[in-house]
Amino acid sequence: MTVDSGNDVLDPSRDVSRPGGRTVPAFPVYDAPGRPERVGDGSLVHREVTYARALGFRPLKLDIWLPRNAAGPTPLVLWVHGGAFQLGDRRELPPTFVPDSVFRLLNQAGIACATADYRHSLEAPFPAQLHDLKAAVRYLREFAADLNIDPERFGAWGESAGGHLVALLGLTGNRPDLEGGLGVQGRSSCVSAVVDFYGVSSLVDIPPMQRPDGLFPDALTAAVPPGMSLQPEHMLVGGSDDPELLAAASPVSYVDAGAAPFLLVHGDSDGLVPHSQTDLLAAALAEAGVEHDVVTIQGGDHCFFGAEDQMDTILATAVDYFSRKLGTP
Repeated sequence: MTVDSGNDVLDPSRDVSRPGGRTVPAFPVYDAPGRPERVGDGSLVHREVTYARALGFRPLKLDIWLPRNAAGPTPLVLWVHGGAFQLGDRRELPPTFVPDSVFRLLNQAGIACATADYRHSLEAPFPAQLHDLKAAVRYLREFAADLNIDPERFGAWGESAGGHLVALLGLTGNRPDLEGGLGVQGRSSCVSAVVDFYGVSSLVDIPPMQRPDGLFPDALTAAVPPGMSLQPEHMLVGGSDDPELLAAASPVSYVDAGAAPFLLVHGDSDGLVPHSQTDLLAAALAEAGVEHDVVTIQGGDHCFFGAEDQMDTILATAVDYFSRKLGTP
């Protein structure tokens, strides 16, 4: 109800929540994929697709790499980048990987690949990161027909912090309390196969990260609140070292018999995330009767530094795993 400025009469027909009393459309929660661009001979890429908007945060983006000559709907793998929950970019692979190799290799195998942003630890504490990636999966199912992908054949692949998050995707597909309210609603966030490269499985048991001097210049840490620990697991849960919060953000806490099959790949010389983290998750999966395989990379440090000559084989192993678990057209 408003007051008519001409005669001070209350006008009950006008809606003060709309500018000038006019009807305006609701603000979009996500965007359609739009038109792809051709990349090389084998891929079509939808870039900068907004899969979710949230008030007070930047729009969350996807790039979607599609096999160019697919005859029918293809399986899809969601790639999730690492960066200690503090850094990283959906478009950038670790320095030991050839640029775009993950996306191109999946496309060459007839598998679509989406690579997603998620909020970092100072943008929002856990479970925001998991909520974001679940919204990405739901978005991809919403537009599966437009993208020529098969919504029944989704996998997830991540490295380091991304390995932690894809493990959670594979373990919490049937947990409505962890879906979050972002983006597309009413679609499943389940995945049917997981490849976890050197991810953290228990934040309670991870040793303190030892940073070489000068790794984080002052200009990089300038936005960190005074007194906050730079330990990634503490930053992920809002700066706390509370074991209950750390356990609630740990994949090992969610293992049950309904989990997706896992391929766990980890270097035996990882000085940042020790191989024992993979051992903990493998043991929990075994106890629950969940199908899983462990591949240990001899001489491999974090990001497989020290094992660069094995990178082609490592990536081929992961792509082959998805081909077997998800199938190809």
